[in-house]
This record gives sequence, C-alpha cells and structure tokens, in this order.
Amino acid sequence: MVDDFVRRKGYLTLGTRLKRIGDRLQADVQQLFDAEEIPVQTAHCPLLAALDDLGPLTVGDLAEALGVSQPGITRTVGQLAKQGVVRVARGRKDQRTKVVTLTEQGRVLVQRGERDVWPLIDACLAELCDNRQAPLLDQLDTLENALKDRSLFQRINAAEKTKMEGQDG
Repeated sequence: MVDDFVRRKGYLTLGTRLKRIGDRLQADVQQLFDAEEIPVQTAHCPLLAALDDLGPLTVGDLAEALGVSQPGITRTVGQLAKQGVVRVARGRKDQRTKVVTLTEQGRVLVQRGERDVWPLIDACLAELCDNRQAPLLDQLDTLENALKDRSLFQRINAAEKTKMEGQDG
C-alpha cells in the first residue's frame, strides 16, 4: 500500500487534507441525494439554505454570506436558475445588481432537505466528530479512518434502517 503523503506531512498539507475530506463528504452526500432523487448538487445546498433562511439576496450578499467568490456564486446561481430552483431579477434600486430568490420548486427542495436528509447528515457527522479533545491532526485521522471504514452514505443508510426497524417493532 502506498504511503499517505498528505496525512504524513501534518500541518504542512492541512489545506489539501481538509479539501480531501470535504470532497469525500460531498461525494458521499451526493450519493445520498442521488439515492433520494434530490436533483441538486451538494455544493449548492448552502446557497439554497441561505436563501431559505435569509430571504432574497443579491449575488454579492450571497458571496459574503457563504464566504465564496462572486464568480462562483454567479456560476451556481446560473445552474440553479436553469433547473428552475432559483429566480434571478434585477435589483429595484440598482439595476446592475442581481437579486436571487428561491422558486416554489426551490422551497420544496429545501423543505425536503430539512425534513428528510439534512438531519441525517448532521447526526452522522456529529457522531464522527465527537472527539473534540484530541489535537486537530488526530481528529482528522479519526475522521478519515472512520470514513474509510464506512462512508457517510453507508452510515446514514444504516441509521435509517435502524430507525425504520425501531418503528416497525
């Protein structure tokens, strides 16, 4: 087996390691979304949740609220608008700004996520990340090892199966 260079280099490669973990988590959640037939990318969820929570926002305000670049928000908004999940309109006071709002389809997606999927993701990740007393790199080791043993998707499915069996009994 090849040595995990990124893990071995510790803090020197922390950004790469965090990105790797984030990519893995997004892939696992995307697998869950696909299984649940939720037609959006996991990376779009923070934007949808922000619009649901904060109401209509300009592209600039979305970028600030989510801590991502304005071009990235513009790209995501364009994709979501094509899907009919958000609506983009010119600002009333400043015609140069674009105001983004959830459509009815977008609201239904967010409600479904809040009800059926997001609590499962939150609970499984809380369980995985519960050991907050260890140094950061040890915590990352624990998280990566746990995800290698059983993906987030597998954990959520197992939790749902156990929940369903408990309701049947």
